[in-house]
Amino acid sequence: MTENQLVWHDGHIKRIDRNRVNKHESGLLWFTGLPGAGKSSIAHGMEVELFKLGIRTYVLDGDNIRHGLNADLGFGREDREENIRRIVEVSKLLVDAGIFVLTAFVSPYAVDRDYVRNRFANDNFWEIYVKCSVAECTRRDIKGHYQKAQEGIIKNFTGVSSPYEVPEKPDMVIDTESLALNDSVRTVVNFIMNKDILSRLDPESGSESILLESTNP
Repeated sequence: MTENQLVWHDGHIKRIDRNRVNKHESGLLWFTGLPGAGKSSIAHGMEVELFKLGIRTYVLDGDNIRHGLNADLGFGREDREENIRRIVEVSKLLVDAGIFVLTAFVSPYAVDRDYVRNRFANDNFWEIYVKCSVAECTRRDIKGHYQKAQEGIIKNFTGVSSPYEVPEKPDMVIDTESLALNDSVRTVVNFIMNKDILSRLDPESGSESILLESTNP
């Protein structure tokens, strides 16, 4: 079978049906930033807070994805591009399943992040830039990756031997050098809550808002 013979099969249950059962909309929150900036910590912290609110959510973490789905990929330019492509397609499936997806990926190249945004055009998608200097990320790095990269032991390491292109127009910037983890999590949770997509959808009519006070850790 050739590619042009493939036809997408629409199921009987639609995304809106799943959203109504879950009582909230689904979408994608994309955390980008240098290794060690705090992307995964914020994403997993958000997962806890949203789970407390009854939100069906899931974190796609860069390291975890490379243990399985993308275990065959390296860190060269082409492999990074394919890494993002696969993640986006998995994210689209999860969002269609009614889940609010949180991703934590360095995603250093603007063109790759633009690809993600375009794949979620006119959908619930937000890019969050987790800002942190190389010096601070190096100080936090208990695994010693930055030092090994500076010594040439680790190749293609973002921020040292591979570039990171700072987002020009992210939907939000979280500076983890000035914000503690709990404050960072609370800030992003409230940002999403203010978008009203996590309101509890009534299967019959209208919606009932989730109180922002419930986001306090």
